[in-house]
Amino acid sequence: MIKETIVTTQNNSGLAHIAPMGIHANGDAIIIQPFRPSTTLNNLLESKTAVINYCDDVRVFAGCLTGRRDWPMTSAEKINGQVLQCTLAHTEVELVRIEDDSTRPKLFCKAVHTVNHAPFTGFNRAQYSVLEAAILISRLNRLPMEKIESEIDYLRIGLDKTAGDKELEAWAWLMAIIDNYKAEATL
Repeated sequence: MIKETIVTTQNNSGLAHIAPMGIHANGDAIIIQPFRPSTTLNNLLESKTAVINYCDDVRVFAGCLTGRRDWPMTSAEKINGQVLQCTLAHTEVELVRIEDDSTRPKLFCKAVHTVNHAPFTGFNRAQYSVLEAAILISRLNRLPMEKIESEIDYLRIGLDKTAGDKELEAWAWLMAIIDNYKAEATL
């Protein structure tokens, strides 16, 4: 099963990195598959640890894709890493083995510590719309613009019906990225 999460890693100098990422989870086994090149990949290979943050604040997902990566964090409990303060739960993981790939290696991790901070009360349609839009934004250079625009139009329906202030703010950040991408493409 793929779960949309926020993965936090840090290098050996202690510099943290936040990235939205779909992780593959099966019990305590977690597979993280960052694309090359990426800071997440470099940090995980260097430190051999990461934190999987289960977060319902979709601004973090949208923010990471739009240059807003300064989210408050605290130290992890069992590994050398950082936990998002706004996370509902987190799992601290250690790298066990790697299946190398020139594009997207598989990093097999084991859970060493999990903490629930607050209950997950579910996503509304606007939160889902922001998550899906964020995934589309991360693929701007790989998908046709017509597909992206069509999907955005559909996602906007759920957003318009159920969004709160956080979702509207995150959506605006993502739409600005699409607008800038299209403007640069016409130059």
